[in-house]
Amino acid sequence: MRTLSSRRGLAVTGIAAVVAARSLRHSPWFTTPLRGVVRHGIKALARWIDHRRPWHRVPVPLGVLLLIGLREALRDDNFFPTVEPEQQRAEAGAAPSSERQRRVRTADGSFNVLDSPLTGKAGTRFARNFDPEHTRPEPESMLLTPNPRTVSRVLLTRDTFIPAPNVNLLAAAWLQFMIHGWFSHGKNQKSNPCKIPLAADDDWPERPMTMLRSAPDPSYTPSSNRPPTFVNQTSHWWDASQIYGDDDACVAKLRAGEGGRLRMGEDGLLPIDPDTGLDDEYGVNVTGVAGNWWIGLSLLHTLFTREHNAICDALQSAYPSWSDDDVFDHARLINSALMVKIFMVDWAPVITAHPVAAYVPRAAWYGLAGERIHRRFGRISSNPLISGVPGSPTRRDAHRYAITEELVAIYRNHAFLPDTFSFRRAADDGDLCEVDFPDAAFRKSRALEEAIPMRDLFYSFCTMNAGALTLHNFPRFLQRLAEPDGTTVDLAATDIFRTRERGVPRYNEYRRLTRLGPVRSFEELCPNPVWREELRNVYGDVDAVDLVVGLYAEPPPPGMAIPDSSYRLFILMTSIRLEQDRFLSQDYRPEIYSLEGLAWIERNDMRSVLSRHYPELAPYLPRSRSPFTPWQRSAPAG
Repeated sequence: MRTLSSRRGLAVTGIAAVVAARSLRHSPWFTTPLRGVVRHGIKALARWIDHRRPWHRVPVPLGVLLLIGLREALRDDNFFPTVEPEQQRAEAGAAPSSERQRRVRTADGSFNVLDSPLTGKAGTRFARNFDPEHTRPEPESMLLTPNPRTVSRVLLTRDTFIPAPNVNLLAAAWLQFMIHGWFSHGKNQKSNPCKIPLAADDDWPERPMTMLRSAPDPSYTPSSNRPPTFVNQTSHWWDASQIYGDDDACVAKLRAGEGGRLRMGEDGLLPIDPDTGLDDEYGVNVTGVAGNWWIGLSLLHTLFTREHNAICDALQSAYPSWSDDDVFDHARLINSALMVKIFMVDWAPVITAHPVAAYVPRAAWYGLAGERIHRRFGRISSNPLISGVPGSPTRRDAHRYAITEELVAIYRNHAFLPDTFSFRRAADDGDLCEVDFPDAAFRKSRALEEAIPMRDLFYSFCTMNAGALTLHNFPRFLQRLAEPDGTTVDLAATDIFRTRERGVPRYNEYRRLTRLGPVRSFEELCPNPVWREELRNVYGDVDAVDLVVGLYAEPPPPGMAIPDSSYRLFILMTSIRLEQDRFLSQDYRPEIYSLEGLAWIERNDMRSVLSRHYPELAPYLPRSRSPFTPWQRSAPAG
């Protein structure tokens, strides 16, 4: 009954949006100042309601409108650029955009904003979600309080794998696949490592544990008295740079040189890098980003490299006079936009599977009018709230877009990963082998791809559950990760250390700064009495709890894989990234993508991509659910 009621409520919301859009489109009284008054009123009302009853405890239509209002309030209060005069001077001296830069994505993300060509470019600073004065790194005396290794061992160590009920392992791989195209702090600095003391019973292979510090911003000067900044080594835009790379040299290395295609092996796998081959430390595949390589990344890099080439074939057929560059440029636009669509309509609703929260990312793509109206009538309004972001005017807020350090912190979701894979045949669900994660990572992933058909790898990933994002569920192998260069890393302790040294506020301060309000006790934070006492013993004061630990301890709203505290930042940054990218807003049009390109994006999703490249999987794909939910085993799904 709740599902039916929710659907009816959302239908009413969509119909109301259509009526409002048509009646107000040409209304002389609905002026820009009045829009500002309405927006301010919605924000104020959303905050007032939220302080009394959160969005996930109100009727669905009201919850959707409440989240929209909260998102607008967060947009005003929780985004701070870190651009300094030297970057502005560099922009002032930049060459004007060329015709090609105006119509295609550049390799490094420059010229997405034509009058601010360095915005979002690879090699520019991360922004912040809080006033920089609240983002100063912890003093040296607090960096190790409490000891990150103690936090890892006592609070995060996985005793027994805790599955996420409605999320499969492909969804976990998808998240890291996306992240590799969003942010990277680059290589850590070798000098002046932090030394972490160890407990007497700790069997860590070296004493003390050493933790390399994040690479500093080369342009930062301590004498400036401003908080340190850090640089994103990859493009800040949603441009599939994990597939295509972040510079022209990488793009040239990946291209086949004809028909706009990317290089692929005759065996249907990514080619082995001829410059490094099997002696490469971290991976052997030719692709844009090959760091932290494992079999899950390999599956998705291979799939969307093949998808790029399928798009090229369709474009060549539709536009036979196009050059190799024309086909490649359009295929990259189409492939990257399709990945964004999959994130919004297939992946995010699974991770946020509450009737309200799951509706919001789909509404960002299709608008409140909904998918059915969109497919039948197209856009009925230029307003992204009514008809979705793609095709709407690019939003130019007072701030300059960039990925934020806080967004990096809330995506520290390593608990999604298992310690062991069970690979099975798609045809009969028969056992193939069981592999520990280290034997499916780095160079060893290639052997798995060559030994097990891709259809069976995908089938296995889609029938296995991801791990739940909770305390005591961090993969043990990541707490003693043997890097190919011979170093050993506790990634759980590293996650804690990184948030502290980069000035990401601790959990309660984070809640204060996002207007959620702090938790007042360990009892309010964590419902599990045993874990609650462990938190108390490690931290003593609830205000000292680290952000990552607090997010793992916080119970999520019903159906959701992530807590409310991180979800609010998730919807804020997702909307900013969509609305300020001209290729996903005003330039999402035939003149830029081509008619065939837009049609390709409109008619495809994760289900069709999987079916196109591995048709043997089609009988097992869920018919009424996202492919990122666990698939039925052994027989075609219903």
